[in-house]
Parts: sequence; structure tokens; C-alpha cells
Amino acid sequence: MPLIENGRAVADAWVSLADDAALPADGPVIVSFARWQAERDALLARSAPLGVRLPSTVPAGAIAPDLERFALVVVEFPKFRDGRGFTTARELRERWGFQGEIRAVGNIIADQYPLLVRCGASTVEVPEGTDVETWARTLNTVTIAYQASVGVDEPLALLRRKVVAAA
Repeated sequence: MPLIENGRAVADAWVSLADDAALPADGPVIVSFARWQAERDALLARSAPLGVRLPSTVPAGAIAPDLERFALVVVEFPKFRDGRGFTTARELRERWGFQGEIRAVGNIIADQYPLLVRCGASTVEVPEGTDVETWARTLNTVTIAYQASVGVDEPLALLRRKVVAAA
């Protein structure tokens, strides 16, 4: 599946492993949360980058003690209307200080892309045949938000205060 970062398609160097697949000696791999729990020591013995896939039912805190070991956390969105992934991404950034890549996967639409970025997602996996330009345009469609972001932009209330203070 194509991967989008900053509104552009990017190459994906990561290999997503099935739970029963052999662990390669090198190269960046993504393992399920269940496999991480079962094979933690073997996975840590590798010198290659490691990613973990979090189902929506697993809170970010479940991997918090090991976050420094991950270069990538994949956050699943099983249904369009399931917003737990937004919370997970935000908690990874703000509460747990995760600096690596956060990848959103699953049932995501282009309209959600700016919100994912505001919550801390770095990349989004989109379906084959997706028009990447549509996703890129959504990043700049609405540039004012009501809530704070993990980014540098400011919510509308703070912007309003600055305008009043400058007058």
C-alpha cells in the first residue's frame, strides 16, 4: 500500500511480518503487539530498526516502557468512525514523548489526514490507487483549529487573544 508523508508519496522501507513469519536477520521490521510481547528478547537482540503494530484496543501506555526501542509505531484504525487511533497518536507524542515515526493504517479517509497530523501521525498508509494529490490538498484546506496540536500551529482561541492584545 502507498505511504504518504507531508502530503507526498514516500517509499516504505519497512517489512510487516506476520506472527508466524521467520524473523529476518536484518532490515527494519514491523511486528504485532502480540508478537512483541511473546518474543521481546529475540526482537531486542536484533540490531535493525523495530516497529510495533498497535491494535485500537491496546492503549499507548502498554508500550510506553519500551518506546525507546521502537523506531516506528503503527496505529490501527479498524473502522472509519473509530477515533481511538487519534488518542493513541497524541498520547505517544505528548504523554510518552515518542519521537519516532507514527504510522496510521486502516480505514482512514483523506478528510482525516490533517487531524492525524495534528495528533502526531507522521505517515499514513492509503489504499492502492489513491490520488495522493487529494490527500495533499486536505492538509491546507482548513488551517485554523479549535484545539491545540502536537505541532507548532496555534488554536483559534490563542490567535484571537493575540489579535486583541495587538489592537
